[in-house]
Amino acid sequence: MVKAKISRWLLVAIWAGAIFAFSSVPQIKVSDFLLWDFIAKKTAHVAEYAILFTLIFRATDGSWVKSFVLTMIYAVSDEYHQSLVPGRTPSVFDLGFDLTGANIASYIIWKLNQVRQKKPKK
Repeated sequence: MVKAKISRWLLVAIWAGAIFAFSSVPQIKVSDFLLWDFIAKKTAHVAEYAILFTLIFRATDGSWVKSFVLTMIYAVSDEYHQSLVPGRTPSVFDLGFDLTGANIASYIIWKLNQVRQKKPKK
């Protein structure tokens, strides 16, 4: 039980480290076409934080509030971190995309739990 709990939090730490590493890279263009660049970067924000929320949700044994609060705290700290990276700036809009990812993940988890509860046990 303790080993499983530690491994769940270790996955959270590894993913948070990956986000930190991506945020440490100076601003780069994904595409010369502004719209594609925007879409790629914002999709990455949503996906990164959907995964982070999911990992935290597992680590907290399904606590919705703790998971969202911890995800939000990390997202805010990540935006602050970006203010210290040359060529990067913090953005409240990016924070919104991060929290959108957390919300999407929470909705998917909630729906999957509903489906599992309706499924007859064999």
